[in-house]
Amino acid sequence: MSALNQRITATVRQDVQSMHGYAIQPSAGFVKLDAMENPFRLPPELQRELGERLGRVAINRYPTTCVADVIGALSSYVELPAGCKLMLGNGSDELISLLAMACDRPGNTILAPLPGFVMYEMSARLQGLGFVGVPLTADFELDEAAMLAAIERHRPAITYIAYPNNPTANLFDEAIVEKIVAAVGAQGTGFVVFDEAYQPFSSRSWMQRMADHEHVLVMRTLSKFGLAGVRLGYMAGAAALVDEIDKVRPPYNISVLNAEATLFAIEHAGEFARQAQILRAERERLQAALRAMPGVTPFPSEANMILVRVPDSARAFAGMKERGVLVKHIAGLHPLLANCLRLTVGTPEENTLMIDALKASL
Repeated sequence: MSALNQRITATVRQDVQSMHGYAIQPSAGFVKLDAMENPFRLPPELQRELGERLGRVAINRYPTTCVADVIGALSSYVELPAGCKLMLGNGSDELISLLAMACDRPGNTILAPLPGFVMYEMSARLQGLGFVGVPLTADFELDEAAMLAAIERHRPAITYIAYPNNPTANLFDEAIVEKIVAAVGAQGTGFVVFDEAYQPFSSRSWMQRMADHEHVLVMRTLSKFGLAGVRLGYMAGAAALVDEIDKVRPPYNISVLNAEATLFAIEHAGEFARQAQILRAERERLQAALRAMPGVTPFPSEANMILVRVPDSARAFAGMKERGVLVKHIAGLHPLLANCLRLTVGTPEENTLMIDALKASL
């Protein structure tokens, strides 16, 4: 063992040494449909306008008033209910970490359905909190009895409901969701966090409904809106609750460039709404094409991705990659995902290439 390895072994937490880093596939040269990104670039005239605005930003100053401007603009854009407040994160990943940090009390746990977004569990582990994963049913629905039993037994500090879920792309049964919210509320401890990362493509939201439930938070990101490269997320809830969580936020976690790009995007929300409309239409075209393929089972989606089960996912993934189309092979993430691929909805041209590649790779 080298001197550096000895130093690492003696100094870095053992659980961190045993972890695997978040894997990102090399994508250069591929039709990139593996990360649920908005595939559209800004029109040239908006690119020029944004470039000019960013050029005028005072990058020699810490972000202060610009962050307040973003909070104000987003609060108006989402029609934030009275009595609620909004805070910003460097993507929703940071907000998930800040929630774990704020709720790090001895014996606390974080609960989430599985399969789900990996950062819920990772944030718990890194903060030294317990994590309780409750398997979904075979059709990727919430297991009502198991969820309610886990809430009663563990009294979680945070219960995550991805809305829609990643990687399954579906919205959970609303009656079960409401029972979970009520169960956590009745315990007098803990919070329910709705992760609405895919809200531009979804038919339902808790943004307005959270005002009636002081223990409910709603988290969103602008990544699926069309700003994955900007790294900006936001979380809303009762003002007193958001104020407490905001105390653990680094003072300058949002850059002035991120803030200005976000303000620009909100001012041009119509362009991003147009893009989302195209992607929703393309999602339905993909669903129809997938249903027509023998042996292929696409699952319902309210996101900009589709979960699909194929006879041999490893073969299909490799075949699509050989044909220049990169999707996400997720069969190894959870037993319920056996032989599953996750397909991001791209541009009409990209989706045609993806359909052809999948047909040829089955």
